[in-house]
Amino acid sequence: MILFELSIYFLNTLMSKLKINSCIKDIPEPLQEVTERQLLVFLEKCEEQAVDLKVADSQLALVSQAFAMSKFIADYAVTRTEPFLELLSSGDLEKLREPDDIKAALALFLSSVETEEQLMAGMRAFRNREMVRIAWRDLLGLASLDETLCDLSHLADACLIFALDFLYQKSCDLRGAPLDSSGRPIELVVLGMGKLGAKELNYSSDIDLIYAYSEEGEFPGKREYSYHEFFTAICKKLTKVLNEQTADGFVFRVDTRLRPFGDSGPLVMSFAAMESYYLGQAREWERYAMVKARVITGDSETGCALMNILNPFIYRRYLDYSALDSLRGLKEQINKENERKSRANNVKLGLGGIREIEFIGQAFQLIRGGREKSLQERGILKVLELLGEKNCLPSMLTSELQEAYVYLRKVENRLQEYADKQAHNLPEAEGDRIRLAWSMGHQNWDEFMLELNAFRKQVHEVFSQVFEAPHADTALVDKPASIAWEQDEKVAIDALSGLGYEEPEDAVEQLEQFRRSLAFKMAGSRAIEVFNRLMPLVLSAVGCCKSSKVALQRILALLETIARRTSYLSLLLEHPMVISQLVKLSATSGWINQLIVRTPILLDELLDPGVLYEPLSKAALAADAEIRLARVDAPDTERVVEELLHFKNANVLRVATADVLELIPLMVVSDYLTDIAEVVLARVVDHAWQLVSASSGVPEGQSIDKVGGFAVIAYGKMGGIELSYSSDLDLVFLHNGKADGQTNGEQPISAEAFYTRLGRRIMTILNSHEVGGRLYEVDMRLRPSGNSGLLVSNLDAFEYYQQNTAWTWEHQALVRARFVSGDSVVGERFSGIRLAVLQKERDKKLLQQEVKAMREKMRVALIHKDKAIFDLKQGGGGVADIEFIVQFFVLSGALCGHNSLEFTDNIRLIKGLAKVGSLTADEANGLVESYRAYRRKTHQLALQEKPALVDDVEFAEFREKVTSSWSKIIGG
Repeated sequence: MILFELSIYFLNTLMSKLKINSCIKDIPEPLQEVTERQLLVFLEKCEEQAVDLKVADSQLALVSQAFAMSKFIADYAVTRTEPFLELLSSGDLEKLREPDDIKAALALFLSSVETEEQLMAGMRAFRNREMVRIAWRDLLGLASLDETLCDLSHLADACLIFALDFLYQKSCDLRGAPLDSSGRPIELVVLGMGKLGAKELNYSSDIDLIYAYSEEGEFPGKREYSYHEFFTAICKKLTKVLNEQTADGFVFRVDTRLRPFGDSGPLVMSFAAMESYYLGQAREWERYAMVKARVITGDSETGCALMNILNPFIYRRYLDYSALDSLRGLKEQINKENERKSRANNVKLGLGGIREIEFIGQAFQLIRGGREKSLQERGILKVLELLGEKNCLPSMLTSELQEAYVYLRKVENRLQEYADKQAHNLPEAEGDRIRLAWSMGHQNWDEFMLELNAFRKQVHEVFSQVFEAPHADTALVDKPASIAWEQDEKVAIDALSGLGYEEPEDAVEQLEQFRRSLAFKMAGSRAIEVFNRLMPLVLSAVGCCKSSKVALQRILALLETIARRTSYLSLLLEHPMVISQLVKLSATSGWINQLIVRTPILLDELLDPGVLYEPLSKAALAADAEIRLARVDAPDTERVVEELLHFKNANVLRVATADVLELIPLMVVSDYLTDIAEVVLARVVDHAWQLVSASSGVPEGQSIDKVGGFAVIAYGKMGGIELSYSSDLDLVFLHNGKADGQTNGEQPISAEAFYTRLGRRIMTILNSHEVGGRLYEVDMRLRPSGNSGLLVSNLDAFEYYQQNTAWTWEHQALVRARFVSGDSVVGERFSGIRLAVLQKERDKKLLQQEVKAMREKMRVALIHKDKAIFDLKQGGGGVADIEFIVQFFVLSGALCGHNSLEFTDNIRLIKGLAKVGSLTADEANGLVESYRAYRRKTHQLALQEKPALVDDVEFAEFREKVTSSWSKIIGG
């Protein structure tokens, strides 16, 4: 009997060996021996435990591959044989678990848990099973990197949430629930930081957590027991449940050192205490840590409240290039630590490693995330994709970084999946190297290293380009420029003279005044450090200008404005070409300089000259505005105004820059400025409609989603598509609401009241004063009955007024009126009224007298008194005379029935008058040339912050042509 049993044993062993040899034949030879031993032990364990081994040969081959690549899986199979076989047969290895599936499975697995000890043991058993599943799927190529990272992150979330719920309920059972000021239970909010926050958890990662609760308070009772004590006890237990190493292992290593004040700070803090810390005491690197922060536990409303507190700390509302210098310093510290600890082969922290890719993405997030909400993304792969789409980096480079990131994270996971240890260094032992190379698809170490180093080289090259320190003290700056800033007066004068300054003594005095300014004195040590590196660059650039005195004066005015804003100073320091652009534009145009002084955020527009010098088409403007407003919560009018104002200023800057450099013609300048105004106006009308509709409902037949029954009519310069840089908007509001109509809101109001509220809201938004100015100054005096008339006129009333009551000058104004925003149906009705009024039969002699009398009144009231000065607009033979000539012809019926009457700009109307014979070709050309010359000069003077006044003789030839036409057509 014994001999028979031995025979069966040896036969089984022989069969097992034959089966094993078949399974390991494709495994690299150096790994076969250890894999064979592991498989034999596994099969023996199955036999010892009388487990029914239902593993197909094909599955055993997969087991052998998994054993070869992961000691952790092999150990689990040997020590937890029955759970391992259940996992093999469950089908879980072939599918990705969704977050809710993991939570449900964990809840079922721990359904009988009653004590903390049982909780700790049960969670470790569940965790180990899941970690085997995740490693198996990754190593055998059944899961993508994204699936692996999400699986790990969802497992961590599920364990954290279950453990906290268990501990919170136990604590509440003992003391009752802590209540907020509204009587609602206060839950613990846990922030997942780093890779957990981004759902990018690596295989054997720590989880970085920050604990918080919404309100301070105390439990009722004889013994005082605060909410802080309550939550501190829970957090200690939670950390222990997850982190403590027991005979069953651990769940997740927990690191709480990212909390306020680090290890020396309280384990958990109230929202108020956190707000005080992050907005007043937090260090710059903590912004970097917060980029990936994600609320894991607590109700969504409370979690959002915490993130709203933290967001102003993480993302500045302006472009923050100081973040680049801070990250550069942080990376230098890591590099020094790498050298000290010989981390050349560290795939996370070494050169070209995972951390460098993260730094690249997070640098742009910290710089631009406050302005571009889409960049407030936690996942680095998505961030890199966005950087390519937004042209922050060439898309080819971002694709290379994404590919490198996926590769490096796979290497990191394979290192850690071997023994469930937090390993980042490449192995030294030959067997371990072969194992890693094979897990990455290579048969030998050299091939693997060739591929790995190619990726690391790519990453480090991009990293070096992004983080390269500016060369403020290299050959890019003349030595005299450094001397001029750093040395005493006499030496500085000589240095500035050598740089080409026309009045070096005056320049030295300007610099001294700047140093004595309150703004410079109040600048912190960090700002002074940046100034000392920046000013030689500035002085060198100013020295290249013909008008260095004016250029320096204007640049110092800007620097004084931003002296305490190190983010803007850093932008200039990081981009010497921006300094050159800024000096050039400031020297050329005081208006551009003042625009940037009022709105320093526009410095970002100077980063890309290709974009700066190419104003956007109207379609592109509309798309740009939509993108900007998508960042804003709908009801937040202040933020809407802020975004639209930045949109306006940025795009007007583009036009002005192209204008002063003579890259676009005069007519196009006004077209661009008018397009910008129309896009802003359309967004303001839409926003005002949403606000008024939300509170009052909408008139009968209208929709809350679309402006209806209301139109904005532009007169004057905007109506004539002739806006200048300083033009206001002449507007009239019309509606076609029914006289007895009402809104459909809970508290209905009349349609007339609704449209009046809408008009007022539009006016309020357009006239709102912000740091960067106001959107537009609006003049509503051209509405029926002027300032005494209704703010919003009914279309029927408007038509009656124009046909029966309006003055001649009001009909003159109508020549340049056009629909620009709102309901196109109302706009078409207005256009019909306009054409009918303009084509009314009039007494030509009487019209001539009225036009002439109105022009004389304007001259008396508005013309410049100094006869040696010519007022381009109001002077005799100036712009107003040309406009009145055109308006006289139109009202006298010269264009009746002609399609030119649909135009509202003077140039096309003059050409139309020539076509019908009202003007000779010479007269028309003379008026057109004069009008263009006056407008060109007006634009130029506006860019120099000067009124539209010139020497009396400057436009004598043009004035003569206009005056001659005036005398012939109007008389006198």
